[in-house]
Amino acid sequence: MGLVRFNPNLANRVFDEFFNNVPARTNFSGTLPAVNVKETEDDYAIELAVPGLKKEDFKVEINEGVLTIAAERKTENEEKKEGYTRREFSFTNFTRRFTLPETADEKGISASYTDGILVLNLPKKEEAKPQPARLIEVG
Repeated sequence: MGLVRFNPNLANRVFDEFFNNVPARTNFSGTLPAVNVKETEDDYAIELAVPGLKKEDFKVEINEGVLTIAAERKTENEEKKEGYTRREFSFTNFTRRFTLPETADEKGISASYTDGILVLNLPKKEEAKPQPARLIEVG
């Protein structure tokens, strides 16, 4: 077995690539939207912080147990005045995917968007909800 010379530039590049290519640091103005996932006895809730968008900007779909939430928004402003034209373009997009638990009822999912927060409610199947205590008679 031969010795390999340590190359500090290579080591730095490997660390830089690792920490700069974290999936949460791409798209949507440099980051993916923050997500909260909550579980109650009756349902699951997914909350995404996505300010500045409209309801029409979102596309939410389910395919084979995977919930996909995507948004895309393009804006273009043009101002013409004497001797100059100013154009500004803005493009925002992201896609998040969540594998749904088998206990989620895909048919009952609902979504709302208020004050920059997209909320998806995923009800649980009846058999997944806690059952009340049952009294068993001793014979």
